[in-house]
Amino acid sequence: MLSPDVRTAALSEDLPAGDVVVDGEPRARLAELLDTEHGGIGLWEMTAGVAEDTETDELFLVLEGSGTVSFEDGESIRLEPGVLVRLTRGERATWSVQDQLRKLYVSL
Repeated sequence: MLSPDVRTAALSEDLPAGDVVVDGEPRARLAELLDTEHGGIGLWEMTAGVAEDTETDELFLVLEGSGTVSFEDGESIRLEPGVLVRLTRGERATWSVQDQLRKLYVSL
C-alpha cells in the first residue's frame, strides 16, 4: 500500500534536469514510489529553467508549479496543477518551467 503525501514527500538529491540545459540552471529531483517490471509510479520535480529531454512512455499529473512542455511536432502544453499529460517513448520534449514543477507520474 502506498500512503505518502505527494505534496511533501522527500525527493532525491539534485539531478540533471534533462539531456540538455537550454536556459538557466534547472535541476531535477525524484522519488520512485513503486517500481515493477511493468512500470512504476513516482514523483519528479524540476526547478525554474529550460531543458530538453528524451521521454519514456508515461502519464503524469501536475501537482504544483507552472510551465510548458513543447514537442518537436510543434504541440505545446501549458503545465499547471491538475493538468494530465501522456508522453511517448522516444519523443523529444522541451521543458520550460517558470515556478518549480512537481508531477506524479506513472511509467507505462
